[in-house]
Parts: sequence; C-alpha cells; structure tokens
Amino acid sequence: MVKKFDLLLKATVFAALLAGIFCGSSKAQSAQSTQAPAGLQGSSSQSNQSNATTPPVKAQSTPPATQPPVAAHASSFKPDRFAGRAGRYYQLVWGVDALSVKAVESGEIIRFAYQVLDVNKAKMLNDKKFTPSLIDPQAGVSLVVPAMEQVGILRQSAPPEAGKSYWMAFSNSGRRVKRGDRVNIVIGQFHANGLVVD
Repeated sequence: MVKKFDLLLKATVFAALLAGIFCGSSKAQSAQSTQAPAGLQGSSSQSNQSNATTPPVKAQSTPPATQPPVAAHASSFKPDRFAGRAGRYYQLVWGVDALSVKAVESGEIIRFAYQVLDVNKAKMLNDKKFTPSLIDPQAGVSLVVPAMEQVGILRQSAPPEAGKSYWMAFSNSGRRVKRGDRVNIVIGQFHANGLVVD
C-alpha cells in the first residue's frame, strides 16, 4: 500500500514537473514571439533613422560638352581717330590727314606727324615763319620744337608735296607730357585740339 502511494506521489510530482516545464517553455516562446516584432521594429526604426540622416546619393551627371574657346585673332586694323566731322575738317580746311602724336625716345620727345593731301592748304604747317607749339592742358605745359647744334630745328620745313608725310618733334624735358594725355597742336592759325599722345 505504501509503495503504491509512493508511486502515485512520484507520478503526480513528475506530471506537475512536466506541466511546469511545458508551461514555462510555452510562456517563453510567447514572450519571444511578442518581443520579436519589437526588436524588428527597433531595427527597422534604426534603419529608417540611418536613411534619414544619410543624404541620398545623387546620380552623377556628365557636364554638357562645351566647345573649346575660339582664340581671338589680333587685328592690325586701327580705327581712324578723326573719322567723321573732325577728319573732314582737317582734310577740307587744312589739306592734311592722318594726324598723330607719339612719345618717342623714352618720352623725352613728342613727335607730331601728318600727311599732306592739298599742298596749298597745308603750306602753313611747313612754313618757318610760324613757331609750332604743343599744349598739354592737363600737365599745364607748352612744348616747343628745339634747335639742335648739328641738326638744326627738329622740324621738316621743305615745301609740302601731296601724298607725303611730315613730322616735327617737341622737347618734353622732365616728361611732363605723358602717353594718354590730350594735347593741342598750334601752328599759326592751324589748331588741332584733343589729340591723344600714343
């Protein structure tokens, strides 16, 4: 009788243990199953956060093909400074054209040149009786044609010929007249105003 009771007790305890083990494992599995989505949600939220912080990769676009720049060609053409009314005035009234003023000899000399078109009208520019002067209002100076001992007056005074160019040189000691200045040439009644020094 005692042996049967012991066997029954052991069977009951064993059944209880099995029931406890079974219940514990099922609870653990259910807990894991409920926790798994949370873990997945965490990983998904982390991935979403990483996607939010990481800037999107832009597709590289190739720049449009551009044509190589065309090299600028240097032009030897120089615009006529006395085109229009001024040019016609010097041609019609004084019979001269292509007036130019240029600094030479490192700026120590200012050279005035012109081309004769009409001999009769241009006589005054070559006449020795008239003393030429170059006036620079900006520098406040008036230059004269110097007379050199061995060369003489630095001015062409031969009778003018049509189609030929003539010149005269003004002394610019101290280099008061500079390139870019606007000067006036006065020879008797001849006045050429606003000529730019090259």
